[in-house]
Amino acid sequence: MISWWRSRRLRLRLTLLYGGLFILAGSILLWLTYLILAEALEQQFVMGAAKIVNPPPDVIVRRPAVEEVRFVGDIENRADNVLSQMVHSSVLVMILVGVVALVLGYVVADRALRPLERVTETAQRLSESTLHERIGLGGPPDEVRRLADTFDAMLGRLHRVFDAQRRFIANASHELRTPLAINRTVLEVSLEEPAASEDLKALARALLGTNARYERLIEGLLLLAQSEQELTVRRPVDLEQVVRAVLEQIDLQSRKRPVTLHQDLRPVLVEGDPLFLERCLFNLLENATKYNVRDGEIWLALRREGDSAVITVENTGPPVPPYEVDDLFEPFSRMQGDRVRSYKGAGLGLSIVRAIVAAHGGEVEAVARRDGGLRVTVTLPCETP
Repeated sequence: MISWWRSRRLRLRLTLLYGGLFILAGSILLWLTYLILAEALEQQFVMGAAKIVNPPPDVIVRRPAVEEVRFVGDIENRADNVLSQMVHSSVLVMILVGVVALVLGYVVADRALRPLERVTETAQRLSESTLHERIGLGGPPDEVRRLADTFDAMLGRLHRVFDAQRRFIANASHELRTPLAINRTVLEVSLEEPAASEDLKALARALLGTNARYERLIEGLLLLAQSEQELTVRRPVDLEQVVRAVLEQIDLQSRKRPVTLHQDLRPVLVEGDPLFLERCLFNLLENATKYNVRDGEIWLALRREGDSAVITVENTGPPVPPYEVDDLFEPFSRMQGDRVRSYKGAGLGLSIVRAIVAAHGGEVEAVARRDGGLRVTVTLPCETP
């Protein structure tokens, strides 16, 4: 009920404005009518009765004085009664017509704002995949029509921009990955060459590591660009199954610094793209593993709170200054502004997490732990039945 009133504030304001102006104009009209009628009664009846009671000197009329006073008083009382009855009836009629005016004012305001409501509904319904839709408002070329036409023109420009962006991502994916894949193949072949010297093999291994770094960087950039777009796939996804699939991909014990994982998983259904959600969880766990300490710990929890699915990934690790936590979600950002020690990653993990969560209509928040490490909380809307 409250949301209904809030969604119609402008209609109600216009209705009250119309009704208030009508009541003000009716009150002024009633007051002027009262003055004119009172003046007319005073001139036509009261003063006429006074002339009858007090005739000119050349007219001789004999009437008792008491009857003269009674006659004039009766005329004045009747004039006052006429005025009172007129005011009472006019007030009742004005109240009735005022109610009708409020109803008609609401209808008129609703009809006048209906084109704007159509513009609003179209704007709320639009996404990257529905930018081809247009309002197409008909009618005379008034202010609302010009607004709708301007909005349609803006949609056309946005549609062209998104198409160009999709083509750029597709072309960049091919043009950037292909030479790096060729370089990787050449380096791997050189490492298998029996006649290659140890210095040449060492150089090939170093170049192979650099090539792998750039492959991860390009893959992260393309994934970041794709995850910032509107989702093209939306279906029910069991997050518990996604988390278990991610845990099978990450071997926490084979690393140089093994960590212990604590799980608290409960089945929760959300709506979205399972591949993007899997990548989001993978990046969270990979980030918690990379930036950890020897014999560290990771706490992974999945639960439902109201209409939201809450994923919490908490890990031990080096201390993180609280003022640097928000910067970790920016591309190429690392702890303490490190952009040199990039052997751990491309600095896009949490940026991709934030983009995927935003595309699913959720929120992500990170908090620095007092003993070191981070606690990252992802909130996603659950599937509506």
